[in-house]
Amino acid sequence: MHLIQVLLYLGLIVALGPVGLGDVAAPSVTAEDSEQCSTCEFRQHSKLMRLHAIKSQILSKLRLKQAPNISRDVVKQLLPKAPPLQQLLDQYDAHMEENGDGMEEDDDHATTETIMTVGTENDPDYQVDGKPICCFFSFSPKIQSNPIVKAQLWVHLRAADEATTVFLQISRLKRANEAYSHTRIRSLKIEVNAGTSSWQSVDVKQVLQVWLKQPESDLGIEINALDSKGNDLAVTSAETGEEGLQPFMEVKISDSTKRLRRDSGLDCNEHSPESRCCRYPLTVDFEDFGWDWIIAPKRYKANYCSGECEYMHLQKYPHTHLVNKANPRGTAGPCCTPTKMSPINMLYFNSKEQIIYGKIPSMVVDRCGCS
Repeated sequence: MHLIQVLLYLGLIVALGPVGLGDVAAPSVTAEDSEQCSTCEFRQHSKLMRLHAIKSQILSKLRLKQAPNISRDVVKQLLPKAPPLQQLLDQYDAHMEENGDGMEEDDDHATTETIMTVGTENDPDYQVDGKPICCFFSFSPKIQSNPIVKAQLWVHLRAADEATTVFLQISRLKRANEAYSHTRIRSLKIEVNAGTSSWQSVDVKQVLQVWLKQPESDLGIEINALDSKGNDLAVTSAETGEEGLQPFMEVKISDSTKRLRRDSGLDCNEHSPESRCCRYPLTVDFEDFGWDWIIAPKRYKANYCSGECEYMHLQKYPHTHLVNKANPRGTAGPCCTPTKMSPINMLYFNSKEQIIYGKIPSMVVDRCGCS
């Protein structure tokens, strides 16, 4: 009897099985859903490839084999607390807007505009009247190979105890046989108020041009800022409490020739169902890279391209179009790539701890197309 009940029960399950499982059956996946999922995955792959390419491109265009090993704490110590640097940071957004005009520079290397070099102490052997001379400035090949537009020496003056007249004197160190002497190249008379420190700038373009033509003559300069009592108010080294106030030279060189490029293309967002070639938003965060050596911008809108070029395929290559329908991620035929790019302005430390302000070409995707 028990065996008969079991057999009847199993038969009932078999008979009702298709009906009973109907409520919990998995939803069917349409071809459209599958293609949409594939598009999202490919878009994500394009984004990651773009981020990887940006890191490589920046180092390559700055002629750096690797990112400078400069930590956030070191950056705070090295940054001059000076007007030109602050102006660059304050006007940074305005410069970015000016560069969004479709004008593009050399695609291969960065075009430097401004270089800030902090003065260092001279060789101990270079002394005048038994005292070491400040300061020595080293110059990169970028300065040597481009026309100089401007060269300013910036000197910070300590606060005076009372209102006074300060004579700022800049002398060039020269070699005379086995001894060293200095020749005055600039002298400024400055009226200062009591208790007020300040930055002063001196035009040294002519001196710099001589140094670049005769590098062996660059032995450094002597800086003095004497008040009416003979006190030297010039900050010439990074003493405690005066970090970022040592002298530095601001050199501006001319830009390269620009060219205009025009194009059109689609703009999409991350939630767009568009499968054709399109430009998508992408924000690069240099802090995520661990790149503290980049002073500004900390992040920028880079954008990237993703999508298919089937419509152009269908018109020009009907057979290839059919092949690509079977393998839409194949490499045959036109690809979705940037057709117009623009530079960004960047303020950064190079490997010699010099502050550079310049344009990095082809860093923002403005348009995408099939090519």
